[in-house]
Amino acid sequence: MSPSSTSAVAQPTAEDQAAVAAISQQIVAAWQRHDADAFANVFTPDGTMILPGIFLRGRDEIRDFMATGFAGPYQGTQVTGQPFQVTFFSADTALVLTKGGVLAPGEDTVSEEREIRASWLLTKRDGRWLLAAYQNTPAH
Repeated sequence: MSPSSTSAVAQPTAEDQAAVAAISQQIVAAWQRHDADAFANVFTPDGTMILPGIFLRGRDEIRDFMATGFAGPYQGTQVTGQPFQVTFFSADTALVLTKGGVLAPGEDTVSEEREIRASWLLTKRDGRWLLAAYQNTPAH
């Protein structure tokens, strides 16, 4: 699925469009390796992650949460997420909406009970796009 792209203020460059679209795939790749450091490093130093019942602030909290998850309930899982809408609000701020979820070991399709929709607020800092805020909710 190709995401729809809109621009609320500024016309993004092709390089920025590609970099923003790649953020969700960086998370997928970090999860695939169960690499909590790589996962957290996609965020700004003060980034936030909101999951049902969970609020995390900063790379350290995100890293610790994911390391615990990869050693526990997320062990052996994979994650998938595909952008379906990308909106640039300025030359350094974008919102990406994705659909996806957690794949249990051996699954290649997300089950309905683990399917999510997510919002990703991205900011460009020192020439690099980073995740400032992530939030997901069950799709059903």
